[in-house]
Amino acid sequence: MFIAGSAIAQQKVRLERADRLEGGRIDGKRFDSFIGNVIFLHQNATIYCDSAILYRKENNLEAYGHVRIEDGDSITVTSNTLIYNGNNRIAKLRRNVVFTKKTQMTLYTDFLDYDRVKEIATYINGGKIVDSTNVLKSEKGYYDVRRNMASFKTNVVGENPDYTMISDTLQYNTKTKIIYFRDITELTDVDGNVFVYSSGLYNTLIDKSDFSKGYIESESYFLFGDRLVFDDIKGFYTASENVKMIAKENDLIILGDKAEYWKSEKITIVYENALLKMLTNEDTIYVSADTLVSIDAEEDINKRLLAYHNVKIYKNDLQGIADSLVYFQADSVLSLYGDPVLWTMGNQMTSDHIDIEIANQTISILHLKSNSFVISIDSSANFNQVKGRDMDAVFKDQQLSKVYVYGNGESIFFMMADDDSTLIGMNKILCSDMTLNFINSKLSDITFYTNNEGKFIPPHELKEPDKRLTGFTWRYNEKPGYEDVVPERYLDPNRVKIEPENIETENYTSPVPGAGKNKFSENKGKKKSIKVAKTKKN
Repeated sequence: MFIAGSAIAQQKVRLERADRLEGGRIDGKRFDSFIGNVIFLHQNATIYCDSAILYRKENNLEAYGHVRIEDGDSITVTSNTLIYNGNNRIAKLRRNVVFTKKTQMTLYTDFLDYDRVKEIATYINGGKIVDSTNVLKSEKGYYDVRRNMASFKTNVVGENPDYTMISDTLQYNTKTKIIYFRDITELTDVDGNVFVYSSGLYNTLIDKSDFSKGYIESESYFLFGDRLVFDDIKGFYTASENVKMIAKENDLIILGDKAEYWKSEKITIVYENALLKMLTNEDTIYVSADTLVSIDAEEDINKRLLAYHNVKIYKNDLQGIADSLVYFQADSVLSLYGDPVLWTMGNQMTSDHIDIEIANQTISILHLKSNSFVISIDSSANFNQVKGRDMDAVFKDQQLSKVYVYGNGESIFFMMADDDSTLIGMNKILCSDMTLNFINSKLSDITFYTNNEGKFIPPHELKEPDKRLTGFTWRYNEKPGYEDVVPERYLDPNRVKIEPENIETENYTSPVPGAGKNKFSENKGKKKSIKVAKTKKN
């Protein structure tokens, strides 16, 4: 056994022991060769190997077989081969390299340069870091021993029991277990939800994240926000600032300032400047409310959107208000609750509950359920009225086509002369059911069914109480415009305004004028129809 003397200067790589020593020259350079249980010492590091070549003058060491470096009391590195420069203290380790910082992490690669002065280990052809929580892999990377910071670059993949991450650049503190996202990062959880961020951090110890400018992708939605905070232990996520939810299949967009997402229940709440945009073939339906809620249930039949408190609806040819709204995505139905009112084609529609049925991305049918009431106003400020238990308003080519009244039907229509809009009289009809037919959104004729009872009142006999059905309330001043529904920050400056200006009763021409050639009183029968048309004054 050969033991090196202690006279060698400390800055030189010093042999501690070897089984056999040989010497020689290569290209004029003097070298010593050591074989068997070789140990070297240098600057608080111990190097072990099976064999080695030492160039004493150059202070370079080549080590082979079971190479191991113990640097201080925390760093251990193993490999198949090593080239070590004692002057700059850079170790170049190759093949099956394992770099370990005790109690924190282990780095695996086949190509590692370890700068002992800067305490930085670098790889450029693939490596991975493993600790008790995470596995992080990349094509390039380095580990800063002093800062406990691992940096990954190019095709980064991170894995832990809860997530898989894909990125181009990220950093990981092996002491705090915090991941820092430095570029676009895609994270997929065990349930298939996808989270994408441009920057931020993720504390893997407490499963809590804080990100900037990213989004969450669930089975049905993308949720964007300038800031995202996730608590994976509680399964609770928040988004704030420029929040946007985009549905994958239903042409729905939800905007707001803040959002909360409960992962297990698959419920998202959006509030503060909350706005729902439903894209249709020809137009957009806007819905604003204090709060919007998305329930992304497992079964499509249970997937729905909720809007509650101060609900306002705007479409170029439809406006409405209600206390709350439910949108059932499976059958494309908007249900309004809490004193709902709709205005369409010059008509005001009210009932206890209104369903808006959407087919082929356009409004198909309005279902007015219980205490239904339709009011329109003519050019002389007369209110034409239809009342019943339930009603269906059917649309064709985006225009009102028919209105069916089911049960307890009542109506008032004012008959006007054709030339000067002089009032001819008023028809008041009671019946079980009725059907109103429209052409170009204007009332064409009415059919009455079962026990119809009609009464014509000439102008000189009309009294104010005769002009109103029980329950009449004209609420046109509550009708929301585009700017009333869409928060200022979302207003489209290039929007072409289609809806009419706010209309006062004195200059408003109703698309449902009440007039008729037939005057009748006390008519009874199974079915009776009247044509609605302008009548010339005799």
